[in-house]
Amino acid sequence: MSTTDLEKLRQEILEKTKQYIDLRENTPDGFKEGVDTVPYAGRVYDSNEVVAGVGSMLDFWLTLGKEGSAFEKELAKFLDVRSTLLVNSGSSANLVAFSALTSHRLEERRIKAGDEVITVAAGFPTTVAPIIQNGVIPVFCDVDPLTANIKVEQLEDAYVEGKTKAVMLAHALGNPFNLSEVQRFCQDKNLWLIEDNCDALGSLYNGKPTGSFGDISTQSFYPPHHITMGEGGSVNIPKQALLKLVAESIRDWGRDCWCPSGKDNTCNKRYDQQLGELPEGYDHKYIYSHLGYNLKPLDVQAAIGREQLKKFPDFVQARINNWDFLRNQLSGQEDRIDFMLPTHAKSWSSDGITWDGVAETKPSWFAFMMLVKENSKFSRRELAKVLDKHHIGNRMFFGGNMVRQPVFVTLKELAKKDGKPMPFRVIGDLEGADRIMNESIFVGTYPGLTEEKLKYISTTIINAIT
Repeated sequence: MSTTDLEKLRQEILEKTKQYIDLRENTPDGFKEGVDTVPYAGRVYDSNEVVAGVGSMLDFWLTLGKEGSAFEKELAKFLDVRSTLLVNSGSSANLVAFSALTSHRLEERRIKAGDEVITVAAGFPTTVAPIIQNGVIPVFCDVDPLTANIKVEQLEDAYVEGKTKAVMLAHALGNPFNLSEVQRFCQDKNLWLIEDNCDALGSLYNGKPTGSFGDISTQSFYPPHHITMGEGGSVNIPKQALLKLVAESIRDWGRDCWCPSGKDNTCNKRYDQQLGELPEGYDHKYIYSHLGYNLKPLDVQAAIGREQLKKFPDFVQARINNWDFLRNQLSGQEDRIDFMLPTHAKSWSSDGITWDGVAETKPSWFAFMMLVKENSKFSRRELAKVLDKHHIGNRMFFGGNMVRQPVFVTLKELAKKDGKPMPFRVIGDLEGADRIMNESIFVGTYPGLTEEKLKYISTTIINAIT
């Protein structure tokens, strides 16, 4: 078969794929209240993603290649950062990002075992896990329960000169944390700032994308997030080229070589170097400068992600619109529920938000979070059961207060039993994190939610609490 015939067959396969998906996805089912599930998150895609994935599979270049390279450049442009590295999950992104800051190549600024890193008690565990996995001590600050972000007034209390080396925080549910104060604090103390941007792709702080403020940041492309590759994530480097080299090494087995898959001798010194105690001229592709992992995704995932990126601005606007719709529908329920506020917002009304004059934020909302007040006639648990009964997807705020989680309780107990130092420190009484643990619940804002489904969510909530 000639090259022309093969290309013709390829195009026929892709056209049939598009036709199949278009027919399948455009078949209206109709939404049945109380019967059909309204998930809190999910994939939003069309035939373009499937065609891109099939096309990549027909090439059968499985490891990261041309699609991965293109995706990294396109995402970096969206985020307004120097460079981006694809990894296989948001959790891996956090591991690579934090581990990069322990590299010997950072000399005096590297984070060492026994150092401390400031974070928050309320959130997702894989923001904190890399700190402990690297032998570093997380220092848990409390959160403002209405923003779910750090109480910045505790930063000074958490800081210990000579011990504190970084601040690692997530933008909670797409709501940017107080970057003005956190960035100022990090600059004053010469600390690294790691932004976990996994829930906040597309969020803006004073008009600038979150994920572009810190020294290094992370993304997740798991299906509930703003765009999806199935599994996947990224490490983003806003400025420092050295951090890219280190992060890439840790992602790619710890090797010193930066040649992409399928390419050799990019440095033109493959057999002309002497590193470590290896013999001179040892193959550079098999020289390792870090203890690393293999955390790359597949090229087919990047092909799908590139199509998702084209939809990304519309996805962000849909999330904003859906959050606004739910907030307006639930206006008047403030005596029973406290609603999440954007950071720097003093108050919300249907006419708009009043800002504190320090900064303005534009969250690309991951979800719509509520706090069921302690004095309400119903509990968070009761509301969750009602939502479940009506097939409305809902979640608590991830790990709640993480120091109450079994793994952290066990770490503390084992340290006491073995006579070792405590594996973490806590600032204050964590009252805000406890409130989130006991009262928070969220429903979806993802772009697949129609106005009909959003009305069903809000009506169900109102009927449950009144």
